[in-house]
Amino acid sequence: MSNELNKIEAAVFRRVINHFKENTEVQNIDIMETAGFCRNCLSRWYREEAKDLGIEMTEDASKEIIYGMPYKEWKEKFQK
Repeated sequence: MSNELNKIEAAVFRRVINHFKENTEVQNIDIMETAGFCRNCLSRWYREEAKDLGIEMTEDASKEIIYGMPYKEWKEKFQK
């Protein structure tokens, strides 16, 4: 894969994550029912890719990357 394509994909991923961070009213179940994945799926995929690259990452760390804050805090603030 070309370096340019990698940059584009990374930018798109950042955009998706930022969109989810900015739209906290959208619940994971809504995303799951519509798209077939949710923020938790993204955090799991993030952790799996890190593992494939030999990078250790905890579930809490990957969720904080995706949610923009500790998952427990996000749940308390935004989960209905």
